[in-house]
Amino acid sequence: MITVNPIEIEGMQFTAVSVELPKTTLLTVSNEVGYIMCAALDVDIFNEIPKLREREVIAGRAIGVRTIDQLLAAPLEKITDASKEYGWREGMTGREALLLIS
Repeated sequence: MITVNPIEIEGMQFTAVSVELPKTTLLTVSNEVGYIMCAALDVDIFNEIPKLREREVIAGRAIGVRTIDQLLAAPLEKITDASKEYGWREGMTGREALLLIS
């Protein structure tokens, strides 16, 4: 099942997506600038492959989350290099990171 819901964080609008996959759930929260996600996806690829690095994807990843609320509260374990230009840093919560791109 795929669930897409608008969510508000301190008055700012984002889109939460939950995709149920076998034995895991893919979670993302995004706006038009960037997104945070669970560890079901790979952030490192956007830093390591030059062609992808050129896209300047703004993304962060949290580990061990099972719900959108947990994703917002969890510290980001990995971030893309491009997200640092928005003040993102590893260890900040997903909620904090999203507010920096709102």
